[in-house]
Amino acid sequence: MDHHSVLIYKFLPAYFAAITPQATTILIFLLLFFLVISFFVSGAEVAFFSLTYKDVNMLKTKQQRSYKRIVDLLEQPKTLLASLLIANSFVNIAIIIISNFVIDEMIPLNNQLWWVEFLIKVVTVTFLLVLFGEVMPKVMATQNNIRFAKDAGPLVETISYLFRGFSKRLVFTSDFIERKLAKKSSSSYSLEELDHAIDITSETEASAKEKNILKGIVKFGNISAKQVMKARLDVSGLEYDTTFGDLVKKVEELHYSRLPVFKEDMDEVVGMIHTKDLLPFLDKPDDFDWHPIMRPPYFIHEQKMIEDLLKDFQTKRIHFAIVVDEFGGTSGIVTLEDIMEEIIGDIKDEFDEEDIAHVKIDEHNYIFEGKTMINDVCRLMELPSETFDEVRGESESLAGLVLELAGDIPHRDQVITSGDFLFTVMEVEKNRLQKIKVTIQQQAPEEV
Repeated sequence: MDHHSVLIYKFLPAYFAAITPQATTILIFLLLFFLVISFFVSGAEVAFFSLTYKDVNMLKTKQQRSYKRIVDLLEQPKTLLASLLIANSFVNIAIIIISNFVIDEMIPLNNQLWWVEFLIKVVTVTFLLVLFGEVMPKVMATQNNIRFAKDAGPLVETISYLFRGFSKRLVFTSDFIERKLAKKSSSSYSLEELDHAIDITSETEASAKEKNILKGIVKFGNISAKQVMKARLDVSGLEYDTTFGDLVKKVEELHYSRLPVFKEDMDEVVGMIHTKDLLPFLDKPDDFDWHPIMRPPYFIHEQKMIEDLLKDFQTKRIHFAIVVDEFGGTSGIVTLEDIMEEIIGDIKDEFDEEDIAHVKIDEHNYIFEGKTMINDVCRLMELPSETFDEVRGESESLAGLVLELAGDIPHRDQVITSGDFLFTVMEVEKNRLQKIKVTIQQQAPEEV
């Protein structure tokens, strides 16, 4: 440290001492002010970015300005995060500088004990920043993210406005560096690029099926079991205590080649019955013990990729898997046929229904079953497949989409609005949305 630095270090505290006690009081108020700002900015970072798709879709249905503000701010998440980080950095620097002067005023020490003064400053400032700028706000924001985001909304909106230009430049620079470091290989293409390449390879009508198969192959490695499974509510199974006579009748009624066997409910699957295994025992009495015929169940997680599942089916020589969620409960089932349909399209047999149950009222109104897949809804309404991507969340069916938008289980005749679409619930049975009317709102003509 040179002579001039020593003089500055000695005379700065003396300068502030000359304007005490008013200066000290002002500094303390400034310190408290910046601690409050740090509290809300740090908590807002957690609150805003812990909101799920369901939370955001629920907020979109609210009419209050405070909730709309949250949705608007999240339209540009990268810029918002950059603004919060910039503001938090400035505020923390201000807290450190002001704390240094306040401690100098309140705890005057001999120059020979500089290390004690330094230790006191480090411990005090660290305690203030960690407690009020990290632990307390982030714990509160985690416990009630929507409430915290609502309360911090005006401050966050102001910060976003002040630092928007600087934040956009930082985000652009960050994305540019990331792209350069990633060095995307010439052989790596996005799914959209590959789909477009397949579409333009041939315009003949005869190759439409071939192009769909190619698209299925391209997307095959990115599809999870949850996306292709038959949902639990649509799965038919056999109770473990069923008599052999009732079992045979059930198999004849359902026309399925494989059926899961459960004890109390579908969360406790204990085996699987293959109908061909029953053939040698059809002449047995109703009290025949059929349980030794059961095959062991094969369980998979709902996030397992169907590409890996297909390899498992080939290795284990099985065609049937039980899909479980993160809590171990049964989500649904996946068969080899479900996987193959992702490549070659729907496979129809003599027991399949002819088409998806839907009614086209006119060009702007349709009625669908709730279990209809969103992609099928878009296809039947002649809309782009990505029409509902921004609001669908993790939903695959139309009923799931409506639940995401509503935020809870809607009642009959309830209308849920999303952009240019109205979803009217027509039938509800045991909390399941059976029929939904989809209306495309017509744009009002502009006045001349």
